[in-house]
Amino acid sequence: MTEVRVWSIPMTTRFRGITVREGVLLRGAAGWGEWSPFVEYDDAEAAAWLRCARETAAGDWPAPLRTQIPVNVTVPAVGPEQAHAIVAGSGCSTAKVKVAERGQTRADDLARLEAVRDAIGARGRVRIDVNGGWDADEAVAAIPVLDRAAGGLEYVEQPCADVEDLARVRRRVGVPIAADESIRRAADPYRVRELEAADVAVLKVQPLGGVRACLRIAEDIGLPVVVSSALESSVGIATGLALAAALPELPYACGLATVNLLADDVVAEPLRPRDGVLPVPAVPPAVLPEALDRLAAAADRDAHWRARLARVAALLDGDAPPAGQAGQDAGQDGRP
Repeated sequence: MTEVRVWSIPMTTRFRGITVREGVLLRGAAGWGEWSPFVEYDDAEAAAWLRCARETAAGDWPAPLRTQIPVNVTVPAVGPEQAHAIVAGSGCSTAKVKVAERGQTRADDLARLEAVRDAIGARGRVRIDVNGGWDADEAVAAIPVLDRAAGGLEYVEQPCADVEDLARVRRRVGVPIAADESIRRAADPYRVRELEAADVAVLKVQPLGGVRACLRIAEDIGLPVVVSSALESSVGIATGLALAAALPELPYACGLATVNLLADDVVAEPLRPRDGVLPVPAVPPAVLPEALDRLAAAADRDAHWRARLARVAALLDGDAPPAGQAGQDAGQDGRP
């Protein structure tokens, strides 16, 4: 890599506890790749994210099979009025709604879902994302109630953290189950397939190591795929679009319309959907030098990210420091 830039962008809405999104752009032969692992990823897990960034910067994307990708609007755990406005102004016919937020109640989730259904209309599709917030019994009790409030759910994403619980829930409810964290954070993502724990696989290209790695996983798992973002800038979103464009089949709208959750971006033309679709870029998008200067992380955060990058690169390249040294300051990457 010839250049490394650390960026910091405020969120427009608090999302899963995050108010500021940070990451690194790496410049390679074909352009820029994004490396932006979350705080909960240790160095070993963050290595997959770096493989993805390197793949993008090298321009190593497979040939696309489609030129545009249908996307869902993402609705954070906001009040019903704001949820309604987000969906109504999105142009999307599918909405993914966050539920089971810490500090909120079932009544909050119900009100949000009812508002989303009102905004999206009878023909729109509504899915919910629980982020593993329930145990199996809670999921079995909650899903039918939320299904009714939403006027029918397309699927429920990651209702439980444990893959065995996902399998139990799937056998006991009538709404399809999607696996996200059970694939991207599990030591063995194929457990989802072995236990028949999901109807849909949610793939996030950075955590799973890049476009080609995701294509292999999709083929091996044999489930319908939804490509979703990890709250990236448009550089990372472009990589997700490259994956969605290369999949043999794409039966669901993808969760790649998340740039609107960021207050700024590093490119001239952020990848925001029009009429519910995103165009597939042929190459990684060009980064604006003035945007990199404007969004540069503070000195301490810049130093932290560069140190983290050095550790993870050493780990990925087989030149890691002695056990115990790597990750010694991982706790500095506190969620904003």
